[in-house]
Amino acid sequence: MNQESNKPSALHEKEGVEQPEVFSQSAMAKIVHRRKVQPSAQELIEGILNKDKVALSRAITMVESTNSAHLEKANEIITGCLPYANQSVRIGITGVPGVGKSTFIEAFGSYLTSIGKKVAVLAVDPSSTISHGSILGDKTRMEELVKDENAYIRPSASGETLGGVARKTRETIILCEAAGFDTVIIETVGVGQSETAVHSMVDFFLLLKISGAGDELQGIKRGIMEMADAIVINKADGDNIAKAKLAKTEFNRALHLFPAKSSGWVPTASTCSAYEKTGIDEVWKTISNYFELVKSNHYFENKRQEQSLYWMMETINEQLKQRFYQHPDIAEMLMTTQQEVLQNKRSPFAAAQHLLGHYFKKE
Repeated sequence: MNQESNKPSALHEKEGVEQPEVFSQSAMAKIVHRRKVQPSAQELIEGILNKDKVALSRAITMVESTNSAHLEKANEIITGCLPYANQSVRIGITGVPGVGKSTFIEAFGSYLTSIGKKVAVLAVDPSSTISHGSILGDKTRMEELVKDENAYIRPSASGETLGGVARKTRETIILCEAAGFDTVIIETVGVGQSETAVHSMVDFFLLLKISGAGDELQGIKRGIMEMADAIVINKADGDNIAKAKLAKTEFNRALHLFPAKSSGWVPTASTCSAYEKTGIDEVWKTISNYFELVKSNHYFENKRQEQSLYWMMETINEQLKQRFYQHPDIAEMLMTTQQEVLQNKRSPFAAAQHLLGHYFKKE
């Protein structure tokens, strides 16, 4: 009995072997310290011009920051990079969720790098209206392209901005161009109002479609179709090839019903399979033909100038709105005025006039 009681239980846990230290504490301390040290605007500009992706990422983070203290530094970085920008082609890609935008962009981006292009992908990820978080999983979905030395992928949360494509995306394009990327691709959240914002900052607007899901009829709507410079029916593989070809015919017929574009370009529909990487070269051929036309008739330069003026006005509107709500007097008055509106003591319009009047007097 005594011998049995001295035996260890079957659940007895032996002492483990002490694991060796897998990293140097001093090296870790240096890394933590380096991350806390914020590089100056000039250091970031020099890094971007030297094609340093780390410097580019840190500068983009500065531009995307909503901290008012970062605004001056972000503007300095943009100003320093601006003379080296505007040397790329900007392509907007949109489509309904599930159309295969990420798969297409990876196949398309890989094709472009294979022919000597340097590609930057700005992927706008939708933010939750409840938790305000974003998954930012585009790098995971583009696992081959992310390893390409001639490619750069930057996922960004859309936040509260329409489609996530306001000032921060427009200025991120400038940084990527200054870093030497000659092709900038913007992936949007999905078909909706955000496409208007994307269209106002790109040179070519590509609409991805799928067939066999009622998409042929659902997609023939004036707004998005009129903005598109080309339509590509994705997933034209396996049993879906015949349906994709039929969808291509239907879309080509629909495109001819719309008014002629001021660029002189006639949009077309084509098919591809991003999964099998077929038809990708034809998409680039279409885009190249477009740029050849619009650069020869000077539409390209005129459109860039119009876009610059448009975003200047948009930035003024954004800054006015931001400063209004951040004004300490307005923040204090807003709660009281809201209660007056709820209690029918003041109309919404009179309340707005009251707040604006007070703000401009203080300014």
